[in-house]
Amino acid sequence: MDPKTGAVDLPEGIHLDLKDKFYFLGKKDATSVLTEAWGNPPDTASEAIGMIFPAKYEPIAGNGWGIELRYEKIGHVDDADAASIDYTELLSSMQADTLSANDQRVKGGFPPIKLIGWASPPVYDFVHKRLHWAKELQFGDDTVHTLNYDVRFLGREGVFVMSYIATVEQLPEIKQSLDEVLGVADFNTGKKYTDFLPGTDTVAAVGIGGLIAGKLAAKAGLIAVALIALKKFRHSAAGTVGRSLALYPRQQGHVLETAVFARMAAGWRCAKGNAGLDHVRG
Repeated sequence: MDPKTGAVDLPEGIHLDLKDKFYFLGKKDATSVLTEAWGNPPDTASEAIGMIFPAKYEPIAGNGWGIELRYEKIGHVDDADAASIDYTELLSSMQADTLSANDQRVKGGFPPIKLIGWASPPVYDFVHKRLHWAKELQFGDDTVHTLNYDVRFLGREGVFVMSYIATVEQLPEIKQSLDEVLGVADFNTGKKYTDFLPGTDTVAAVGIGGLIAGKLAAKAGLIAVALIALKKFRHSAAGTVGRSLALYPRQQGHVLETAVFARMAAGWRCAKGNAGLDHVRG
């Protein structure tokens, strides 16, 4: 693994300023964490361009959490609808959409999903062009609910996506870190929201409400996001969704020793020493 702290520039025209609060893993390492360490199917991690983690947690720590990074070149998102969205009505619509897609999920061998409600209601920052919200999800009959916390940074040509991978129990810690996370990323000059050229640049097919509702998501609804969100804590759900995976090294926050996990742990210990991250704990 090759963890990085401080300044990181992504090919998508995005600059990360992690300081010593977070560290970054690139696409290859992020994919390894998502698939090998956390047991998610490979296709759910295909769009990840990296991950960031709090400096106090290893990526394979049983009690940690991480943030998947993606860039969606969907065009310039018009935010004119943000001030008039009824989030209660939007939630009801999203719950109905989630429910109606469950037949397809079950036929595909996936557990049904119930959108419990907002774990944190949507907030849009008109000045900095940043959007964040959180959903509480239940997979099948699981008693441990999944937290789906999303952050969107709006740019000239698309949206930089941060998706927390965590459980609802970690919500207080995540909320406490939110301001620091929001300050981590920005678009470079020429790629910023304000650099948009009307009549020249592409306009996205959705507004703020569409981003929250996931109107550009796959027809299967929340499946892609849900599989990632199954993460490390949910062994029973992983057994349902990721049947083809022989290794699933986490169960309810406890590390299960496997050959893959042992290899990644050894690699991480070496990498964090080389990167000056010896203070990061498991």
